Amino acid sequence: MDASMDLLKWLEPDMMIQILRSLEDPADLVRVGAVSRSWRHFVIENGLCKQLCLRMFPQLCRVARVVELNQEDRMEVGSSSNWMEWESMVKDHRVYAFLAQCCTSFVSKNCIQEAICASSTDNYPEESIINTLEAGDVVERRASYWSSKGHKDRRVPETLVYKLVSDLCVITELSIQPFQAFFQPGLPIYSATAVRFRMGHPKSPDFKSDLMDESCHDDEFNWTYTSQEFQMAQEKRLQKFKLPEPVLCIGGYLQIELLGRVQRQEMDGLYYICVSHVQVMGHSLAPALGVEGLDSSGNFVLKHDLQADNSQPGLPENKPCSSSTVHLERRVRTLEQILEMLRGNQIEYVFADEDEDESDEEFVF
Repeated sequence: MDASMDLLKWLEPDMMIQILRSLEDPADLVRVGAVSRSWRHFVIENGLCKQLCLRMFPQLCRVARVVELNQEDRMEVGSSSNWMEWESMVKDHRVYAFLAQCCTSFVSKNCIQEAICASSTDNYPEESIINTLEAGDVVERRASYWSSKGHKDRRVPETLVYKLVSDLCVITELSIQPFQAFFQPGLPIYSATAVRFRMGHPKSPDFKSDLMDESCHDDEFNWTYTSQEFQMAQEKRLQKFKLPEPVLCIGGYLQIELLGRVQRQEMDGLYYICVSHVQVMGHSLAPALGVEGLDSSGNFVLKHDLQADNSQPGLPENKPCSSSTVHLERRVRTLEQILEMLRGNQIEYVFADEDEDESDEEFVF
Protein backbone atom coordinates (compact mmCIF):
# COMPACT_ATOMS: atom_id res chain seq x y z
CA MET A 1 0.00 0.00 0.00
CA ASP A 2 1.23 3.49 -0.83
CA ALA A 3 2.22 5.11 2.47
CA SER A 4 0.66 8.38 1.31
CA MET A 5 -2.73 6.63 1.20
CA ASP A 6 -2.39 4.73 4.48
CA LEU A 7 -5.10 5.93 6.88
CA LEU A 8 -2.93 4.91 9.81
CA LYS A 9 -0.55 7.68 8.75
CA TRP A 10 -3.26 10.30 8.29
CA LEU A 11 -5.67 9.69 11.18
CA GLU A 12 -5.14 9.72 14.91
CA PRO A 13 -5.18 6.24 16.54
CA ASP A 14 -8.34 7.09 18.53
CA MET A 15 -10.14 8.06 15.34
CA MET A 16 -9.07 4.83 13.62
CA ILE A 17 -10.29 2.80 16.58
CA GLN A 18 -13.69 4.50 16.44
CA ILE A 19 -13.95 3.76 12.73
CA LEU A 20 -12.99 0.12 13.07
CA ARG A 21 -15.32 -0.34 16.04
CA SER A 22 -18.22 0.37 13.70
CA LEU A 23 -17.49 -2.90 11.88
CA GLU A 24 -19.98 -5.56 12.98
CA ASP A 25 -18.83 -8.47 10.80
CA PRO A 26 -15.74 -10.25 12.19
CA ALA A 27 -14.73 -11.08 8.61
CA ASP A 28 -14.29 -7.36 8.00
CA LEU A 29 -11.80 -7.11 10.88
CA VAL A 30 -9.90 -10.08 9.49
CA ARG A 31 -9.72 -8.32 6.10
CA VAL A 32 -8.51 -5.14 7.78
CA GLY A 33 -5.74 -7.09 9.48
CA ALA A 34 -4.70 -8.52 6.10
CA VAL A 35 -4.12 -5.10 4.48
CA SER A 36 -0.56 -4.82 5.73
CA ARG A 37 1.67 -5.66 8.65
CA SER A 38 1.03 -2.29 10.29
CA TRP A 39 -2.74 -2.72 10.01
CA ARG A 40 -2.54 -6.23 11.48
CA HIS A 41 -0.50 -4.89 14.40
CA PHE A 42 -3.05 -2.12 14.93
CA VAL A 43 -6.00 -4.57 15.04
CA ILE A 44 -4.21 -6.91 17.45
CA GLU A 45 -2.69 -4.27 19.75
CA ASN A 46 -6.07 -2.60 20.28
CA GLY A 47 -7.95 -5.88 20.83
CA LEU A 48 -10.58 -5.02 18.24
CA CYS A 49 -11.82 -8.61 17.88
CA LYS A 50 -12.24 -8.87 21.65
CA GLN A 51 -14.11 -5.56 21.71
CA LEU A 52 -16.43 -6.85 18.98
CA CYS A 53 -17.17 -9.98 21.01
CA LEU A 54 -17.85 -7.91 24.14
CA ARG A 55 -20.36 -5.79 22.23
CA MET A 56 -22.06 -8.94 20.94
CA PHE A 57 -21.99 -10.73 24.31
CA PRO A 58 -21.39 -8.57 27.43
CA GLN A 59 -21.15 -11.80 29.48
CA LEU A 60 -17.60 -12.23 28.11
CA CYS A 61 -16.40 -9.50 30.47
CA ARG A 62 -15.99 -12.37 32.97
CA VAL A 63 -13.20 -14.01 30.96
CA ALA A 64 -10.16 -14.15 33.26
CA ARG A 65 -7.81 -15.37 30.54
CA VAL A 66 -7.69 -17.23 27.24
CA VAL A 67 -5.92 -20.53 26.62
CA GLU A 68 -5.26 -22.46 23.43
CA LEU A 69 -5.21 -26.25 23.54
CA ASN A 70 -2.94 -28.31 21.27
CA GLN A 71 -0.79 -25.26 20.50
CA GLU A 72 2.97 -25.46 20.39
CA ASP A 73 4.60 -23.22 22.97
CA ARG A 74 6.44 -20.47 21.12
CA MET A 75 7.74 -18.85 24.28
CA GLU A 76 11.48 -19.47 24.09
CA VAL A 77 13.78 -19.35 27.09
CA GLY A 78 15.08 -15.83 27.47
CA SER A 79 12.22 -14.24 25.52
CA SER A 80 11.72 -10.59 26.34
CA SER A 81 8.66 -9.39 28.20
CA ASN A 82 7.60 -7.40 25.12
CA TRP A 83 7.69 -10.53 22.97
CA MET A 84 5.66 -12.50 25.51
CA GLU A 85 3.10 -9.70 25.75
CA TRP A 86 2.80 -9.56 21.96
CA GLU A 87 2.29 -13.35 21.71
CA SER A 88 -0.43 -13.12 24.35
CA MET A 89 -2.23 -10.41 22.35
CA VAL A 90 -1.94 -12.49 19.16
CA LYS A 91 -3.45 -15.46 20.98
CA ASP A 92 -6.37 -13.37 22.26
CA HIS A 93 -6.90 -12.04 18.75
CA ARG A 94 -7.09 -15.55 17.27
CA VAL A 95 -9.50 -16.84 19.89
CA TYR A 96 -11.89 -13.88 19.83
CA ALA A 97 -11.85 -13.70 16.02
CA PHE A 98 -12.81 -17.37 15.89
CA LEU A 99 -15.50 -16.88 18.54
CA ALA A 100 -17.04 -13.95 16.69
CA GLN A 101 -17.06 -15.88 13.45
CA CYS A 102 -18.80 -18.87 15.08
CA CYS A 103 -21.51 -16.65 16.52
CA THR A 104 -22.47 -14.78 13.35
CA SER A 105 -23.35 -17.65 11.01
CA PHE A 106 -24.95 -20.91 12.14
CA VAL A 107 -27.98 -23.18 11.79
CA SER A 108 -30.19 -23.20 14.88
CA LYS A 109 -30.88 -26.52 16.61
CA ASN A 110 -32.57 -27.58 19.82
CA CYS A 111 -29.88 -27.14 22.48
CA ILE A 112 -31.51 -28.96 25.41
CA GLN A 113 -29.50 -31.93 26.62
CA GLU A 114 -31.57 -32.90 29.66
CA ALA A 115 -34.22 -31.69 32.07
CA ILE A 116 -32.75 -30.89 35.50
CA CYS A 117 -35.49 -29.87 37.93
CA ALA A 118 -38.75 -28.04 38.50
CA SER A 119 -39.76 -25.78 41.37
CA SER A 120 -42.67 -28.15 42.06
CA THR A 121 -44.27 -31.24 40.53
CA ASP A 122 -47.84 -32.30 41.26
CA ASN A 123 -47.51 -36.04 40.62
CA TYR A 124 -43.98 -37.37 40.28
CA PRO A 125 -42.93 -39.12 38.09
CA GLU A 126 -46.10 -39.19 35.96
CA GLU A 127 -46.05 -35.39 35.53
CA SER A 128 -42.28 -34.94 35.49
CA ILE A 129 -40.34 -32.17 33.75
CA ILE A 130 -38.77 -34.96 31.66
CA ASN A 131 -42.05 -35.12 29.74
CA THR A 132 -41.42 -31.64 28.31
CA LEU A 133 -38.65 -33.10 26.13
CA GLU A 134 -41.32 -34.91 24.09
CA ALA A 135 -42.88 -33.04 21.16
CA GLY A 136 -46.41 -34.37 21.64
CA ASP A 137 -48.87 -34.22 24.52
CA VAL A 138 -49.65 -37.94 24.19
CA VAL A 139 -46.81 -40.47 24.11
CA GLU A 140 -47.39 -44.23 24.09
CA ARG A 141 -51.08 -43.81 24.94
CA ARG A 142 -50.23 -41.67 27.96
CA ALA A 143 -50.70 -37.95 28.54
CA SER A 144 -47.27 -36.29 28.42
CA TYR A 145 -46.77 -33.05 30.33
CA TRP A 146 -45.26 -31.41 33.39
CA SER A 147 -47.63 -30.06 36.04
CA SER A 148 -46.93 -27.74 38.93
CA LYS A 149 -48.55 -28.16 42.31
CA GLY A 150 -51.84 -26.32 42.75
CA HIS A 151 -52.10 -22.95 44.51
CA LYS A 152 -54.93 -20.72 45.61
CA ASP A 153 -52.84 -17.66 44.75
CA ARG A 154 -52.62 -17.30 40.98
CA ARG A 155 -49.52 -15.07 41.33
CA VAL A 156 -47.24 -17.90 42.55
CA PRO A 157 -44.56 -18.51 39.86
CA GLU A 158 -42.92 -21.77 38.79
CA THR A 159 -39.51 -22.52 37.30
CA LEU A 160 -38.09 -25.22 35.02
CA VAL A 161 -34.33 -25.75 34.72
CA TYR A 162 -32.58 -27.45 31.79
CA LYS A 163 -29.00 -28.36 30.99
CA LEU A 164 -27.83 -27.41 27.51
CA VAL A 165 -25.66 -29.48 25.16
CA SER A 166 -22.45 -27.62 26.08
CA ASP A 167 -21.14 -24.99 28.49
CA LEU A 168 -21.02 -22.40 25.68
CA CYS A 169 -24.18 -21.99 23.62
CA VAL A 170 -25.58 -19.09 21.59
CA ILE A 171 -29.34 -18.96 22.22
CA THR A 172 -31.70 -17.10 19.91
CA GLU A 173 -35.22 -18.37 20.55
CA LEU A 174 -37.26 -20.41 23.03
CA SER A 175 -40.59 -22.16 22.50
CA ILE A 176 -43.14 -23.42 25.04
CA GLN A 177 -46.39 -25.29 24.51
CA PRO A 178 -48.96 -25.12 27.33
CA PHE A 179 -50.80 -28.34 28.07
CA GLN A 180 -54.49 -28.75 27.31
CA ALA A 181 -56.17 -31.25 29.66
CA PHE A 182 -58.17 -33.16 27.05
CA PHE A 183 -59.39 -35.52 29.77
CA GLN A 184 -61.10 -32.77 31.82
CA PRO A 185 -64.46 -31.09 31.18
CA GLY A 186 -64.15 -27.97 29.07
CA LEU A 187 -60.68 -28.93 27.82
CA PRO A 188 -58.87 -26.34 30.01
CA ILE A 189 -55.42 -25.03 28.98
CA TYR A 190 -53.06 -24.58 31.93
CA SER A 191 -50.78 -21.86 30.58
CA ALA A 192 -48.89 -19.14 32.43
CA THR A 193 -49.60 -15.43 32.13
CA ALA A 194 -46.02 -14.58 31.11
CA VAL A 195 -42.60 -16.15 30.82
CA ARG A 196 -39.02 -15.04 31.49
CA PHE A 197 -35.69 -16.75 30.80
CA ARG A 198 -32.41 -16.89 32.69
CA MET A 199 -29.06 -18.39 31.68
CA GLY A 200 -25.99 -19.19 33.72
CA HIS A 201 -24.32 -21.93 35.74
CA PRO A 202 -24.47 -23.68 39.14
CA LYS A 203 -22.58 -21.92 41.91
CA SER A 204 -20.98 -25.17 42.99
CA PRO A 205 -18.93 -27.30 40.55
CA ASP A 206 -20.29 -30.33 42.43
CA PHE A 207 -23.92 -29.44 41.71
CA LYS A 208 -26.17 -32.45 41.23
CA SER A 209 -29.90 -32.40 40.66
CA ASP A 210 -32.21 -34.70 42.60
CA LEU A 211 -34.72 -36.09 40.14
CA MET A 212 -36.49 -38.03 42.87
CA ASP A 213 -38.23 -34.90 44.11
CA GLU A 214 -37.17 -32.58 41.27
CA SER A 215 -36.80 -29.70 43.70
CA CYS A 216 -34.21 -27.04 42.96
CA HIS A 217 -33.58 -23.65 44.45
CA ASP A 218 -32.73 -20.42 42.70
CA ASP A 219 -29.84 -19.73 45.08
CA GLU A 220 -28.02 -22.78 43.70
CA PHE A 221 -27.36 -20.99 40.41
CA ASN A 222 -25.58 -17.88 39.23
CA TRP A 223 -27.76 -16.40 36.47
CA THR A 224 -25.66 -14.12 34.26
CA TYR A 225 -28.50 -13.21 31.89
CA THR A 226 -32.17 -12.41 32.50
CA SER A 227 -34.56 -11.70 29.64
CA GLN A 228 -37.53 -9.40 29.48
CA GLU A 229 -41.00 -10.76 30.24
CA PHE A 230 -42.91 -12.28 27.32
CA GLN A 231 -46.68 -12.63 27.37
CA MET A 232 -48.01 -16.15 26.93
CA ALA A 233 -51.31 -16.94 25.24
CA GLN A 234 -53.74 -19.46 26.72
CA GLU A 235 -53.59 -21.54 23.56
CA LYS A 236 -52.55 -25.10 22.73
CA ARG A 237 -49.67 -24.37 20.36
CA LEU A 238 -45.90 -24.13 20.42
CA GLN A 239 -45.42 -20.46 21.30
CA LYS A 240 -42.13 -18.94 20.14
CA PHE A 241 -40.29 -16.26 22.11
CA LYS A 242 -37.45 -14.69 20.13
CA LEU A 243 -34.76 -12.94 22.15
CA PRO A 244 -34.00 -9.34 21.08
CA GLU A 245 -30.36 -10.31 20.52
CA PRO A 246 -28.55 -13.67 20.54
CA VAL A 247 -27.36 -14.53 24.06
CA LEU A 248 -24.19 -16.42 24.97
CA CYS A 249 -25.05 -18.90 27.72
CA ILE A 250 -21.88 -19.40 29.78
CA GLY A 251 -22.09 -22.49 31.95
CA GLY A 252 -24.78 -24.36 30.02
CA TYR A 253 -27.88 -24.01 32.24
CA LEU A 254 -31.19 -22.33 31.41
CA GLN A 255 -34.15 -21.48 33.61
CA ILE A 256 -37.70 -20.87 32.40
CA GLU A 257 -39.70 -18.77 34.85
CA LEU A 258 -43.46 -19.13 34.41
CA LEU A 259 -45.17 -16.04 35.83
CA GLY A 260 -48.80 -16.08 36.89
CA ARG A 261 -51.54 -18.69 36.57
CA VAL A 262 -54.67 -18.39 34.45
CA GLN A 263 -56.50 -21.72 34.79
CA ARG A 264 -58.16 -23.15 37.88
CA GLN A 265 -58.85 -26.88 38.10
CA GLU A 266 -62.52 -27.62 38.62
CA MET A 267 -62.09 -30.57 41.01
CA ASP A 268 -60.04 -28.76 43.68
CA GLY A 269 -60.36 -25.05 42.86
CA LEU A 270 -56.57 -24.57 42.67
CA TYR A 271 -54.52 -22.85 39.95
CA TYR A 272 -51.98 -24.93 38.00
CA ILE A 273 -49.38 -24.42 35.28
CA CYS A 274 -48.80 -27.29 32.86
CA VAL A 275 -46.32 -27.53 29.96
CA SER A 276 -46.22 -30.27 27.34
CA HIS A 277 -43.12 -29.29 25.35
CA VAL A 278 -40.09 -26.96 25.51
CA GLN A 279 -37.50 -26.09 22.86
CA VAL A 280 -34.36 -23.95 23.21
CA MET A 281 -33.05 -22.99 19.79
CA GLY A 282 -29.48 -21.93 19.20
CA HIS A 283 -25.98 -23.18 18.53
CA SER A 284 -23.33 -24.98 20.56
CA LEU A 285 -19.76 -23.69 20.32
CA ALA A 286 -18.30 -27.05 21.38
CA PRO A 287 -15.97 -28.73 20.75
CA ALA A 288 -13.81 -25.85 19.50
CA LEU A 289 -14.63 -23.53 22.40
CA GLY A 290 -15.25 -24.30 26.04
CA VAL A 291 -15.22 -23.02 29.62
CA GLU A 292 -12.88 -23.96 32.46
CA GLY A 293 -12.58 -22.91 36.09
CA LEU A 294 -16.04 -21.32 36.28
CA ASP A 295 -16.36 -20.09 39.87
CA SER A 296 -19.19 -18.67 41.97
CA SER A 297 -18.28 -15.13 40.94
CA GLY A 298 -18.77 -15.99 37.27
CA ASN A 299 -15.12 -15.61 36.21
CA PHE A 300 -13.82 -18.32 33.90
CA VAL A 301 -11.11 -19.38 31.46
CA LEU A 302 -12.06 -19.40 27.77
CA LYS A 303 -10.59 -22.48 26.05
CA HIS A 304 -9.93 -22.78 22.32
CA ASP A 305 -9.09 -26.20 20.88
CA LEU A 306 -7.07 -25.55 17.73
CA GLN A 307 -7.53 -29.10 16.47
CA ALA A 308 -11.27 -28.49 16.29
CA ASP A 309 -10.94 -25.35 14.13
CA ASN A 310 -11.50 -27.17 10.86
CA SER A 311 -14.76 -28.71 12.04
CA GLN A 312 -17.96 -26.73 11.91
CA PRO A 313 -18.92 -25.86 15.50
CA GLY A 314 -22.16 -27.58 16.40
CA LEU A 315 -23.76 -30.07 18.68
CA PRO A 316 -21.33 -32.36 20.49
CA GLU A 317 -21.56 -36.11 20.42
CA ASN A 318 -23.74 -36.18 23.55
CA LYS A 319 -26.89 -35.09 21.76
CA PRO A 320 -30.06 -33.98 23.56
CA CYS A 321 -31.86 -36.61 25.57
CA SER A 322 -33.44 -38.95 23.04
CA SER A 323 -37.07 -39.89 23.08
CA SER A 324 -36.05 -43.55 23.49
CA THR A 325 -34.68 -42.76 26.96
CA VAL A 326 -37.94 -41.10 27.96
CA HIS A 327 -39.91 -44.02 26.48
CA LEU A 328 -37.86 -46.47 28.52
CA GLU A 329 -38.71 -44.58 31.70
CA ARG A 330 -42.38 -44.64 30.73
CA ARG A 331 -42.26 -48.42 30.18
CA VAL A 332 -40.72 -48.88 33.62
CA ARG A 333 -43.54 -46.85 35.17
CA THR A 334 -46.11 -48.91 33.26
CA LEU A 335 -44.57 -52.15 34.56
CA GLU A 336 -44.69 -50.73 38.08
CA GLN A 337 -48.41 -49.99 37.64
CA ILE A 338 -49.05 -53.52 36.35
CA LEU A 339 -47.25 -54.91 39.39
CA GLU A 340 -49.44 -52.81 41.66
CA MET A 341 -52.54 -54.14 39.89
CA LEU A 342 -51.34 -57.74 40.40
CA ARG A 343 -50.95 -56.95 44.08
CA GLY A 344 -54.56 -55.84 44.16
CA ASN A 345 -53.92 -52.12 44.45
CA GLN A 346 -56.17 -49.77 42.50
CA ILE A 347 -54.50 -47.72 39.75
CA GLU A 348 -56.16 -44.36 39.13
CA TYR A 349 -54.17 -43.38 36.03
CA VAL A 350 -56.02 -44.42 32.86
CA PHE A 351 -54.54 -44.64 29.38
CA ALA A 352 -55.84 -42.36 26.65
CA ASP A 353 -56.19 -43.19 22.98
CA GLU A 354 -53.07 -41.86 21.22
CA ASP A 355 -54.94 -40.94 18.06
CA GLU A 356 -57.65 -38.88 19.72
CA ASP A 357 -57.38 -35.48 21.33
CA GLU A 358 -60.65 -35.93 23.20
CA SER A 359 -61.54 -38.95 25.30
CA ASP A 360 -64.37 -40.05 27.54
CA GLU A 361 -61.87 -41.79 29.81
CA GLU A 362 -60.95 -39.97 32.99
CA PHE A 363 -57.40 -38.97 33.84
CA VAL A 364 -56.32 -37.98 37.30
CA PHE A 365 -54.72 -34.53 37.05
